[in-house]
Amino acid sequence: MRIALLEDEQEQADRIAELLEKDGKQCDCFPTGQAFLSAVTHKSYDLLILDWQIPDIDGIEVLRQVRLNLDWPIPVLFVTQRDSEQDIIQALDAGADDYLAKPLRPGELLARVRALLRRVHPEVEKEELVFGPFVIDTTRRTIHCHGELIELTDKDFDLTLFLFQNQGRLLTREMLLERVWGVSSDINTRTVDTHMSRLRRRLGIKPENGYRIKTIYQRGYRLEAVDQEAESA
Repeated sequence: MRIALLEDEQEQADRIAELLEKDGKQCDCFPTGQAFLSAVTHKSYDLLILDWQIPDIDGIEVLRQVRLNLDWPIPVLFVTQRDSEQDIIQALDAGADDYLAKPLRPGELLARVRALLRRVHPEVEKEELVFGPFVIDTTRRTIHCHGELIELTDKDFDLTLFLFQNQGRLLTREMLLERVWGVSSDINTRTVDTHMSRLRRRLGIKPENGYRIKTIYQRGYRLEAVDQEAESA
């Protein structure tokens, strides 16, 4: 899981990042709102942690921009010295999912991070995931459609699992290369296009099976659930 942290105090940022990384997370730290917003709109993150008082853009405005511009409900945790009831209400009303006042207690921070990640990715701890006719066994690394086993390479399985775990979310080619292939976007992104085309055919991802892979021009792909009644109307 990758986390983006908005924190302008370097010592505090280093402390939080170290805690998260010891817990098996990746953490990218940003000292300004502009740098943070640029990153979260171009990279793939699973959770955002925001401080309130930042030199260029305060955390509340950053949160509003996140909710306005991201196409999926990424969980957001506020971590700040502002701890009045009115501050908490303002942050939650602006779209925060949880609020934690400084000074931080390391165990509580990690517990709240884990809880938010479980809420948005409940399938992470499941061995078998069901999406309409598609059944994904994460232990055996198999996929069935209407009960029929679909033969896939390891990389195609990883790509399929990532797509279904993030359905409805725009996934850029760069994100897919990073999260599925584990490489930077320096390599030819035709790799992603080739695999995506093959998945459409092999898995039968089409409206009749309840899903489609939509190509977003010059950006990437989005797996969408299809309302079959609306399609046939």
